[in-house]
Amino acid sequence: MKQLVAFDLDGTLAESKQPLDAHMAACLRSLLDLALVSVISGGDWKQFETQVIARLPADADLGRLFIMPTTGAKLYRFVEGGWRQIYAETFTAAERGQILTALERAVDDAGVRPDKLWGPQIEDRGTQITFSALGQQAPIDAKKGWDPDQAKRIALQRQLVTQLPGFSIRIGGTTSLDITREGVDKAYAIDRLIEHAAVPREAMLFFGDAIYPGGNDDPVRAAGVDSVRVRDPAETAAILESLIAWNRPLPG
Repeated sequence: MKQLVAFDLDGTLAESKQPLDAHMAACLRSLLDLALVSVISGGDWKQFETQVIARLPADADLGRLFIMPTTGAKLYRFVEGGWRQIYAETFTAAERGQILTALERAVDDAGVRPDKLWGPQIEDRGTQITFSALGQQAPIDAKKGWDPDQAKRIALQRQLVTQLPGFSIRIGGTTSLDITREGVDKAYAIDRLIEHAAVPREAMLFFGDAIYPGGNDDPVRAAGVDSVRVRDPAETAAILESLIAWNRPLPG
């Protein structure tokens, strides 16, 4: 059994911006008895509170859980009865302005401005700026149908790469792009986990649905961590059930 198991969130543990279902929450609670657990995603802390923390059973060992919002640019730990921010790689005002200007230009240049929006497209998460093509509150069905082959986001990503040297632009979720400082990606998150969890890279296992070139989960695989690409949360849960069953201590 690996010492630490890390996960992407949307598309891996839950549907986009949806809370963990009861079965997944129970799987994570059982996994926490066997290993340290980390969740690494582009969402901010509030999203983790709603999607993950609030859904875990009351007896889950939160002290063994590492929450890493904004693609690992932040880390939260449960310390002395409450959640505390351990670090944050926050943008400067100049960096933020540069990104927002480039996004407006690139959306038009790539021709990916949609006819309808559900809420704001751009969310400033302090350490990451996320572009959600259909808006932050878009329904799942609309999101899944907008860019299933990622062609629209790849075109937008190419525009942004030329306009934002010094930044990392990754495809995430079903309609989004995540922008962080260059080098701040999920491989960076793994490096910080090695530091804060005191677990070597070879003792980690990662689950993600975007483990492919350009996907925001792929840096973990490229960094040498054993990785499992999943289709959806149902596949993740099925694998976790087997993993937990094989590693659960025998009674007596």
